[in-house]
Amino acid sequence: MARRSLQASDQGIKKAQAALIRNSLTQQALAEELSISRQPVSKFFQGKAVDRYIFVTICEKLGLEWAEIASLCSIPNVDDAASTYQIESLVQTVREKVHESVQRRCGIIRLLDREQPMRLDSIYTDVNILERVTGRKRLSIPELYEACDEENFEPFSLSNISQEQVLGLEAVECYDKLMIWGKPGSGKTTFLKWVATQCNSGQFLCNTVPIFITLKDFAQTSGQPSLLDYMTAQFEECGVVEPQAVQTLLSQGRTILLLDGLDEVRQADLDRVLQEIRAVATRFFANSIVITCRIAAQEYTFEQFTEVEVADFDDEQIASFAAKWFQGQDAVKAQRFVQKLQEHQPLKELATNPLLLTLLCLVFEERVDFPANRCELYQEGLDLLLKKWDNKRGIERNQVYKQSRQHKEDLLSQIAWTTFERSEYFFKQKAIEARISHHIHTLPEGSTFLETLQVDSEDILKSIEVQHGLLVERARGIYSFSHIIFQKYLAAKKIVSSPPHHAEEALQNLVRHMSEKRWREVFLLAVEMLPNADKLLQLMKRQLDSLLASEEKQYEDAKKLLIDCLNSDCYITHQVRQSIEDTLLLPNKGSSTVS
Repeated sequence: MARRSLQASDQGIKKAQAALIRNSLTQQALAEELSISRQPVSKFFQGKAVDRYIFVTICEKLGLEWAEIASLCSIPNVDDAASTYQIESLVQTVREKVHESVQRRCGIIRLLDREQPMRLDSIYTDVNILERVTGRKRLSIPELYEACDEENFEPFSLSNISQEQVLGLEAVECYDKLMIWGKPGSGKTTFLKWVATQCNSGQFLCNTVPIFITLKDFAQTSGQPSLLDYMTAQFEECGVVEPQAVQTLLSQGRTILLLDGLDEVRQADLDRVLQEIRAVATRFFANSIVITCRIAAQEYTFEQFTEVEVADFDDEQIASFAAKWFQGQDAVKAQRFVQKLQEHQPLKELATNPLLLTLLCLVFEERVDFPANRCELYQEGLDLLLKKWDNKRGIERNQVYKQSRQHKEDLLSQIAWTTFERSEYFFKQKAIEARISHHIHTLPEGSTFLETLQVDSEDILKSIEVQHGLLVERARGIYSFSHIIFQKYLAAKKIVSSPPHHAEEALQNLVRHMSEKRWREVFLLAVEMLPNADKLLQLMKRQLDSLLASEEKQYEDAKKLLIDCLNSDCYITHQVRQSIEDTLLLPNKGSSTVS
């Protein structure tokens, strides 16, 4: 077995210390110049075993020949080490030549609408991995509800269904063949790039060569090269001219192959790409291979691979991300951001998704607060998932159902309203498929959405899940909205967008729920959405009057809700506002938006 570490001899340490002084460096400065931690540098100068690549890199930086610095006992015998030495030399040579390319492709990221790209290491937040894919668990709806307090449902996040988690890098280290599933915006690509840069800098699996491949780009390369030829071309672009370098490294198990975005491959290219991955995984089984893919994409069978899922962010990860985002700005801005999330649980729930957390940071950055009108923020998040996220990255999905974003939103609004009205946060797949089918069949004749009548409802549901992540499978055959606030927002949207002849009936149905705590957010969203909230607030006042004779707590809860709606960012005429405030014996505060 080849030795993968070296240690300096006593004489070698003295030469290295002299070279350190000669180069006007300290151990800390040397570590920083090599982009590695201080620990391996300290171990090097203490004569302790250090990873071979780092040992050689330190020697080269100091202008020393590593073989003259290493202790003879740490170097394999010449008789049995000639081949090993050649492999180690090739690994080091290739790592050096691809280093800049890996850093350029993986070490810099763009975050939504932020004007400047960012260094990955300045914003990266550790990813946690669920060792069981959520949608594969066999749980009943009552078992899922055990994870929450139904009576006080607001603080509950659907993403927090209890399950053990491990750090992402630990999972990659533990399983040499890994399939990582994740919802849209869960950070799969960012994590894979982090693995590449950590390996590239010698912090992780530093005796291997990282090879990062965007599968969409590989699939669309002209000439349809094999995966082996594609990797060879990547190496050649970096100046790797050693013959059969890729095949040699793969044969010796000295690469970590990072394949990003299997779900982004076009249907026409998919079979070929799958065959290429399986061929490489089978032929070069000694290498680490990590594939990322969106949850609910097609069922892929990779027999050698362990399947895991990216976990949503917890409170600690949210705070860590915010601290890095606002670093260098107002010192208290990150703390204020986290505090505001704590005060507004629906926003905190959105923040468990890294993509939506990025959106929240962008919004908060300018005003050091969130907008008073939450509807605008939720709509922006919805638009991001429905269309903008894929568009920004130039990804064209295989369209199972072809229609406008508005049609998709209408369908989701119908599902949201129906399920929320029935107090359903989890619902069976067959029930949702039936609602999808019913919605399509009720569309007016000539609607372009009618094309989907020939498409199976299950395919539409899976397409919504993989493309947008707004409906997700929480256990086998059981779905929910990805975030409760989207269910409430879309339910409110369904109410206020009712056709004119049903508008008042829809509002009357809503006000019947005034004393129910779980409807509070729906009321606040509805008054913000309405172009004129007079009618809804008047109906709410009548409903409040009818509660006078009922239980006192119901009346007080309903009254508080009406006051909060009056104080929200909604349009209401001065006459209606004054009338309601007078009957409630409230001081007239006027309105920011009156006629």
